[in-house]
Amino acid sequence: MSRHQGSSSKGKSSGRGQQKERANQSSRGSSSPQSKSYARGNSPIKKKAQSKTTSHPDEIRLNKYIANSGICSRREADAHIAIGLVSVNGQIVTEMGYKVKLEDEVRYDGQRINPEKKAYVLLNKPKGFATTTAEGKGRTVMDLVANATTSRIKPIGRLGRNSKGLLLFTNDETIVKKFTNSKNGVPRLFQVELDKNLKIEDLKKIREGFKVDGKLIAVEEISYIDGASKKEIGLKIKNTGNTILRTIFDELKYDIISLDCVAIGHLTKKDIPRGHWKHLTEQEVNTLKML
Repeated sequence: MSRHQGSSSKGKSSGRGQQKERANQSSRGSSSPQSKSYARGNSPIKKKAQSKTTSHPDEIRLNKYIANSGICSRREADAHIAIGLVSVNGQIVTEMGYKVKLEDEVRYDGQRINPEKKAYVLLNKPKGFATTTAEGKGRTVMDLVANATTSRIKPIGRLGRNSKGLLLFTNDETIVKKFTNSKNGVPRLFQVELDKNLKIEDLKKIREGFKVDGKLIAVEEISYIDGASKKEIGLKIKNTGNTILRTIFDELKYDIISLDCVAIGHLTKKDIPRGHWKHLTEQEVNTLKML
């Protein structure tokens, strides 16, 4: 064998050796991402998908809203939501994790529910306060009960700005419906002072009922107040407002000087000074519900 041939033979590697060398280089120094192997604990971290919805502090999950209202547990609420028993602002909601605001109208099986603690506040309203929850109306009855409760109570019915007397506030829809029921309602007793004596024939006309613009105007009871002049009348109605009283006396040509709601059902002004309020007792609330 010549020197040239021997030198050439030493410089060459066998095919098997070349393959082995390439494999070793690949396992030691390759930086290709496809060839990386990860030891335990070094696997790549998957980034959590960021939620597209923004969390608002005044929103709560629908199942919690229902549970807080006392209907059922959260787990049971999820089941009721899934089968379409719950609506929010008139729309059926079946989405799990759906969030609502306290001011939303949530209904379970057609009945409106409220997650807040039930509150019942009775105010002895003075003159000069409007019966409204709207802002920009000057002094309102909401100013008088602002510190009564953290629950979002509203007045049932109305008393004119210059009227006075009892006004009930609550967030209990059952009680609100009882007052606004056109067939039953809750009686309210008013003391009315007129600009002149009420004629006996007019008192009888009011008691029997009469029509104004084709609509029958009727009251529950009416009578003179004992020991007072014929200008002062006791009158009981079941309407939530006092417009009917204005209608009656306007039609009969009397002006109302003073209007005072002295009783709502069994509730009276006893121990409630003008401009003050009280929370109803449990017994008072139960009696009101039975009316």
